[in-house]
Parts: sequence; structure tokens; C-alpha cells
Amino acid sequence: MKIARNASAHWAGTGKDGKGTLTTASTTLNETQYSFNTRFAEGVGTNPEELIAAAHAGCFAMQLAFNIQGAGFAADTLDVKCTVTLEDSGITSSKLVLTASVPGIDKAKFDELVDHAEHNCPISKLFNTTISVDATLA
Repeated sequence: MKIARNASAHWAGTGKDGKGTLTTASTTLNETQYSFNTRFAEGVGTNPEELIAAAHAGCFAMQLAFNIQGAGFAADTLDVKCTVTLEDSGITSSKLVLTASVPGIDKAKFDELVDHAEHNCPISKLFNTTISVDATLA
């Protein structure tokens, strides 16, 4: 299966004083503001690292759900928080924190499925950085 998705960015001005907008084809982001302040300080709007974190958390959760289903279980909940770190002009890590409720699964099987998702979700494969998962099975 081949899927192509797209988004666009518009930027006006200098790197520090300019501002931009991001729009996705689905319009979930529709001229959503981003700027130097939303990326490197605090401000209303988004930034590339926040969007990458959301993509990684969502992709990992979905991959893990498929892994769990393939092993004959069903997750009640998979809550994933992702923190992407930008330093020295590069993404240096993506840390996933998972809390899961999966009735009937043992810890060893759960850990195996989490490890697979960590290394095989499409967004994880995209990164050239350290990825870690702190997983809790409730």
C-alpha cells in the first residue's frame, strides 16, 4: 500500500522576527501559526518539533495496537506522550512514555510488542536519532 500525504508552510520575514503558517491537506492544521517564539520560547502556535512529537506518539500507538491485535489481544487504552529534543540544530532524541491497559497480556509479551513498535513504526524508521520508550502496563 502506498499513501501520500501533504502539508504546506508559508513563511514571511526573517528567521527570528518573521512568522509563518502551516496547513495540512486534511485542514486539521489550517494556516496554524508558528514562529521563532513558538519554537524557541513560549507563544501561541505550534512548531516542527511539537508536530513531530505528535506524529511519533500517534504512529507508535497505532503500530503497537496492530502488534497487540496480531498477538491475539486488544488494548483497552494506549496513552503515549512523546518528547522530541532539538539541540545543536538537530533532533537528538524522541522519548516515548507509554501507559497501557491490555487485559490478559503478560509483561514479557507486552515488552516484546512494545520493542517491535519502537523500532518499526514508520515514524521511528524516519528518525536518525536515539528513540526510547518507558512503558508501563497497568
